[in-house]
This record gives sequence, C-alpha cells and structure tokens, in this order.
Amino acid sequence: MKNKRLIGICFALISASFWGIGGTVAQYLFQQKQIDVNWFVTVRLLVGGLLLVGSQLLIGKNIFGIWQQKYTAVRLIIFSIVGMLLVQYSYMISIALGNAAMATLLQYLAPVFIIVYYILVGQQRFTKFDALLICLTVGGTFLLLTNGQIDSLSVPLSAMIWGIISGLSLAFYTLYAKPLLASQPSILVVGWAMLVAGVLFNFVAPFWQVGEASIFDTSTYAALTFTILCGTALAFWLFVASLNYISPKETSIFGTLEPLTAVVSSIVWLSLPFGLWQFVGALCIMGMVLGLSFIPTQPKTAAS
Repeated sequence: MKNKRLIGICFALISASFWGIGGTVAQYLFQQKQIDVNWFVTVRLLVGGLLLVGSQLLIGKNIFGIWQQKYTAVRLIIFSIVGMLLVQYSYMISIALGNAAMATLLQYLAPVFIIVYYILVGQQRFTKFDALLICLTVGGTFLLLTNGQIDSLSVPLSAMIWGIISGLSLAFYTLYAKPLLASQPSILVVGWAMLVAGVLFNFVAPFWQVGEASIFDTSTYAALTFTILCGTALAFWLFVASLNYISPKETSIFGTLEPLTAVVSSIVWLSLPFGLWQFVGALCIMGMVLGLSFIPTQPKTAAS
C-alpha cells in the first residue's frame, strides 16, 4: 500500500514538474530559437492529441464512443475551441511576450475566477476564507507584475493581459469539462479536444509552414520533443495515472509544484531576473492555490 502511494506521489510530482518546465522550454524556443508561437500551438495540439488518443487505441479503448451522442459531441467541440484552444494559445502567447514564470502564475488565477463565478451564480456563499484567498491573489499578482513599483510593470502589458485571459479560459475549461469528464475517460476528452483544436488552428497556422526566421538545430528538436512528449502527453498521462494511487485532493496539492518549477527553471536556466517582491507575490499565489487544495468542496482546476 505504501509503495502504491509513493508511486502516485511520484507520478503527480513528475507531471507537475513536466508542465512547469515545459513552459520554460517553450519560452526558450520562442525567444532564443525564434519559433513561431502560432505554429508551435498547432503542432503541440496535433501531436499531443494524437499521442493521447493513440495511447487509448493501443490498449483497446473505444476512442470514437465520445462522438456517438450529439450532446456529448457538440459539448466536446465547444470545449475544444473555447476551452482547450484558448487555454493553450493564451498561455503560449503570454510566454512569448513575457516569460514562462509569469504566464504560469497568472494562469493559476483560475481558482479565484471559479470562486467568483460560483458566488455570482449563487452556488457558493462568500466566506472570510474566500476574501482571504482573493486578497492573496490580488496582492500577489500586483507584486508579481510590478515588483512593488507602482509606476512600472515587470512584463509587457500585452503579456499580462494574455496571462489573465489564460486564467479565465482555464476557469472555463475546468467548469465546462465536468459533464464530459463525468461520462468519458479524461485522457480521451483531453486528447480529442487537442486534436480538434489542432485541426482548426491548422487553418490559421499550418504545421507545414514553419517561420523563415526559426532556427532548427539539435537543441530545437530536443526542446520540441520535450514540450510535446513530456510537457504535454506524458505529463497528462502521469497526472491521470496518479489518481489510481492517491486522492484528487492530494494530486491537486502536489500540482502546486508546477508554478514553482516554472519559476525556478526560468531563473536557473534562462537567467530570469526575479525581484524580492516578485518572490513574495509568487508565494502569495502559490499559497492561494495550496489553500484551495485543502478544501474538498472547492472546484479543482485542470492542468496546463
């Protein structure tokens, strides 16, 4: 029993680390290898979706069952466009315009947006704990983006806006996916959503049209392989697999490692300057996420 629990913990920690480091690797591709962010989103969605759906086909799952009911099929298409595609694109464009650490932390505003939504629709009462979490989030975001300097931003305004959009879209992604996940395997839901989103975005940025300024060398191919294989397909598979050994509550707690690894890997690998007050802001946001993880009645956000 202890060994199984240890396996679950390792799976959850590795998946969160892969997601966090994957964002930093994407920043490296955008800013040092001039990889076009639109092309990257198309390829990541297509290949990640193929890997996830293909893995289920290999173990004998009915991969087309999700399309057999009109309601489920329509909901999956909406989820693919407004959920999956918008989450992926807004997160990646925020990284390209700013940095992975900031984009990941801003995406983790999603739990607060979910709390606000439930309060507005009357499904949850506003509590002192909610007020504390919102204050932590607002204060942490302010410090993160300004490093305590009111008259300046530590990242471009456009990166900040896309990061907040990423958090909003992740909130929608989490809420809208619940009926699908209640009746369908999560890997198939995410895999098909990636495929549908990738096919549609391919009309915007075809995968065969690589930007002329892009630098393709050994390190580029290695980084692309990591972000697509480890940072997308394998990370999600490990996340789902961890639920076989530990509770969703525990998995979400270990998931707070994602923004931490994004920050640390950006500082260590890409020499990202990070001021004292930005560290305080990052701790506030991670404290908010950790606090939500200890409350079983609160909705959990999906992973990146």
